[in-house]
Amino acid sequence: MPPSLLEQLSAGALDWLGGNLDHFDPFAADTEATTPSTARSAPHGKAKAALELGLLCHRAARPDGTGPDPLGGATALVRKLWQDPDFPRLFDHSPAYASTYRLVYAALAPAGIDDTQCREALARLDPAFLSPGGKSPYRRIEIRYYADRAGVRHGIESYAELLPRSPLVALRAAGPTVAAAAKSTVEPLTLPQAYALTHTAFYLGDFGRTDPRIAGADLDHARGLTHRMLSHCVAHDLWDLAAELVLTQFVLGEDPLRTPSGAAAVECLARAQRPDGAIPGRSAELMAAPRVTAGEFFRKAYHTTLVTALMASIVSSARCAS
Repeated sequence: MPPSLLEQLSAGALDWLGGNLDHFDPFAADTEATTPSTARSAPHGKAKAALELGLLCHRAARPDGTGPDPLGGATALVRKLWQDPDFPRLFDHSPAYASTYRLVYAALAPAGIDDTQCREALARLDPAFLSPGGKSPYRRIEIRYYADRAGVRHGIESYAELLPRSPLVALRAAGPTVAAAAKSTVEPLTLPQAYALTHTAFYLGDFGRTDPRIAGADLDHARGLTHRMLSHCVAHDLWDLAAELVLTQFVLGEDPLRTPSGAAAVECLARAQRPDGAIPGRSAELMAAPRVTAGEFFRKAYHTTLVTALMASIVSSARCAS
């Protein structure tokens, strides 16, 4: 499979994201509202979308800072929002996730900005949030990842201590063997388990930039589990999870285009991608209906399109560098 298929996915997804930045901006005027919206009354859901855009800018950018910025206006929007005192206030509208949002916000702060708002957000964290008590190994890995990047002191154990109990090692697949997985309706993992698997790999391997510190039988197990779930995703057009699992293969030291499940997943995503670059939903079953409004389509499409852009940008950049 030629690398151009990944480049097509990356370029198309980035183009669509760049053309829809107003939907990522929680303070942009809502052109679909029945009454005029004010700049400071955006729903908290848009704060999550902006944080995800911040992650894309943080991890899909060239590590050495050379060459043109493929993210265009997204980088400028993220820099603006991260210095807007009203942006972190949106996190208060989602109490169950407010601490996570504050930590992620600080961890993804662009270099060189005025970090006053980030420091204030960190000051509001409950110390118990940064301790291991009552949290799963996966949750502790997630908190440690963002806390380390935000420069926050915490009480979470080392990755080496957490790895044996993490989803990468501890999860066991249900259903048929990998050879029959593509034809099976039985999920090797539940969707929450599969997302925990992918995110654990992302955090341990810093989205492909560092060694995830997994080897031997544990690495073989994690790769096998990823292959089985990815084959299931391809068979059932689970686009969002497929994109994450392709990136997981890369983080685990494989070239996804040289694995049967990874190559099939890239082809699956390329088939799903619209001419405008969007992936129209998390799956074929959940894709946006025809003739929805622009705002409704964005809510259905943005996450999977962003994840696809992140995966394709990281994997294709590594292939070009090799």
